[in-house]
Amino acid sequence: MYSPSDVEEWIAHDPSAADRDELKDLLTRAQGGDQDAAEELTDRFSGPLQFGTAGLRGAMAAGPHRMNRAVVRKAAAGLVAYLKEKAGEDALLVIGNDARYHSREFAEDTAAIAQAAGIRALIMPRALPTPLLAYAVRKLGADAGVMVTASHNPAHDNGYKVYLGGRCADEWGNGVQLVPPADAEISAKIAAVGPADEIPLANGYGTIGEDVIDSYVADTVALIPPTYSRDMKIVYTAMHGVGAQIMRRIFRGAGFTNVVEVPEQCEPDPEFPTVPFPNPEEKGALDMAKDLARKVNAELVIASDPDADRCSAAVPYNGQWRQLSGDELGTILGEFAAETAALLVDRSATRNPHETPADVYATLASSIVSSRILKEIAASHGLPYKATLTGFKWIARTPHLAFGYEEAIGFCVNPAAVRDKDGLSAGITLAYVASRLRDSGKSLLDELDRLYTRHGVYLTGPVTVRVDDLSIIPATMEKIRREPPTTLAGSPVVRIQDLSEGSAELPPTDGVAWYTEANDRVIIRPSGTEPKVKCYLEVIEPVASPAELGAAKQTAAERLARFKDDVAAALRIG
Repeated sequence: MYSPSDVEEWIAHDPSAADRDELKDLLTRAQGGDQDAAEELTDRFSGPLQFGTAGLRGAMAAGPHRMNRAVVRKAAAGLVAYLKEKAGEDALLVIGNDARYHSREFAEDTAAIAQAAGIRALIMPRALPTPLLAYAVRKLGADAGVMVTASHNPAHDNGYKVYLGGRCADEWGNGVQLVPPADAEISAKIAAVGPADEIPLANGYGTIGEDVIDSYVADTVALIPPTYSRDMKIVYTAMHGVGAQIMRRIFRGAGFTNVVEVPEQCEPDPEFPTVPFPNPEEKGALDMAKDLARKVNAELVIASDPDADRCSAAVPYNGQWRQLSGDELGTILGEFAAETAALLVDRSATRNPHETPADVYATLASSIVSSRILKEIAASHGLPYKATLTGFKWIARTPHLAFGYEEAIGFCVNPAAVRDKDGLSAGITLAYVASRLRDSGKSLLDELDRLYTRHGVYLTGPVTVRVDDLSIIPATMEKIRREPPTTLAGSPVVRIQDLSEGSAELPPTDGVAWYTEANDRVIIRPSGTEPKVKCYLEVIEPVASPAELGAAKQTAAERLARFKDDVAAALRIG
């Protein structure tokens, strides 16, 4: 139950008049017997919004367990105290924001607090994609970066993502989202901050120059070789986010001028009016883009999520438009990256015969919940591969990384510039690969078939349990540990791995993996950002010859369907 005195104390120090009024109204209603208001206050004062390994993320509303100006100011003050301790009084903090409600004021408050505390603060000149902030950390040699964004979350959410660099990171963590123990250390600094309205704010701070933005565009365009046809008709959607302004420049700079934008979705709008959930992975999210692609006879659909750090795509298939999964895109982009890295290794070996692939930027990496095919692709090109925990905070710090991806449509194709997922560079790289394939009479789906013929059919799919009662999540994880199935999709379960125990390769994480005799696998874990238990399923079906590919794909699809049913049954409580 909420404490009226705690609410009154928070109101007394909340710097936002609107938030103070909101809490006063809730308190008056709760004290008058309104049970809904009492429950809402209980939730909002259940504790501070936790500063985790991705920073902060939550619904925008007043109170300590929500995203608001008071919470952000305390987070900024704690982060600044951490930077002064680790990097010194001349620490540099760079700050960016997307176009969600309150994003700019959260970013400006952060800059003003940093400047008032005596360190240097530079803010992006306007709402821009997350990859540009990650780029700026490395480009400017900053000790940390803050991106105010909730990525693909619903419209009422916002977030506070922290990157470390400079004197606060090692070589492979420079410009990467923070991981333990830094998150706990910053959280302790935040807890020690006094009332939000007493945190000093400066009247001015610096602005990141347009030259940094221009440099990002130039570095991204430089990924694309000059020899390919450039007239492919592409439909692009920014999903009401901030991607279009930069993606237009990248398309143009790379020579793709036959691009048609979804007009209703390519200007920032924090309401996300045409999609109920602004995540390109969600069912129906690409419907407008697909409809436009049919009308203009396009050859490829490319989509960015609202902060443009993720990339999705769809292709024509049997008279319809088929969205490619994150694993399918990771397979295609991974093969292209492996070809490029293998050439780099060959050239390096010619110059220095003592170098190995691990000595150059030639390692491929993906999260443990992504398809295992990337490991096979790496091996086929003689390249190193690394599996990491879920999230780009782990993938992007892989030493000598050439390419990294996660199944949730996150791709790092230019780690020398952006050590994070980047939907803009991934989008233009995919456009190039599609154009190059078309020049030889092939398509992206043909490329997938070629790789499946070589490595086997790797088919993935999700099972998700979304909950309203958060207690169901730990109960579900406890059940699957206590009562694992003996068979899945008709094959005996031959190995159970409790990921919370960790291993020589991976730190501990809350998750369980089941492997069957047929080499199928499911990993079950709580979502780190949403009220879900997520299951990542994969079946592998060998392909004996090109003529048998179709049958192998059918067998894999049928087994995956059975696998999904069995996993859903294993998770069911009650």
